[in-house]
Amino acid sequence: MTDRREQIADAAISVIARAGLRGLTHRAIDVELDLPNGSTSYYFRTKRALLEATVRRLTERSRRDFESAFASSDAAPTVDGMAHFAAEILDRLLGERIDDIRARYALTVELANDPELHPLLARSLFSRPRAVELLRALGATDPNTAGADFVSVVEGAVFDRFAGAQSLDGLEAGTPASVDQLAGVLGAYLRGSTPSVHD
Repeated sequence: MTDRREQIADAAISVIARAGLRGLTHRAIDVELDLPNGSTSYYFRTKRALLEATVRRLTERSRRDFESAFASSDAAPTVDGMAHFAAEILDRLLGERIDDIRARYALTVELANDPELHPLLARSLFSRPRAVELLRALGATDPNTAGADFVSVVEGAVFDRFAGAQSLDGLEAGTPASVDQLAGVLGAYLRGSTPSVHD
């Protein structure tokens, strides 16, 4: 059973995805969840407390989904195999979890100068330690740098599909073409970072 605080944080993600940070109010969450007026305020007294819970929930959801996907992966440690597997994760993010992407970008801009919440958001999409493991398994000479850069490539690929030039090309998440496009971007980086590996 989902905890009421988690329900409120999940509703906040949906509200931010639809209406931006300005739309996030205690009343908006009460309406979203069909709760009596003042219910959200009971759990989170201030907007800051509500924001903190939302950011932590968004980070937790992203990390949980990413880690569970990799934990259950039988993908062979090859460049093409890992590029395709990571592309499938990102494709699901751009489809089934698009509200998380919208909320994350809205929050990232608004909280860019927040020393507590910005780091959580900045690291929520893709696990840097997992990326380092991935690049080490693929034989990168400097897996720490390559892993950090891979996260940057992932961030760029997701943003480009969400709001950049690729968003204008009509690629629909949840399709083989969508996964192939993402795998192409990720695979190109992985091949360049692991020149001694031959699939």
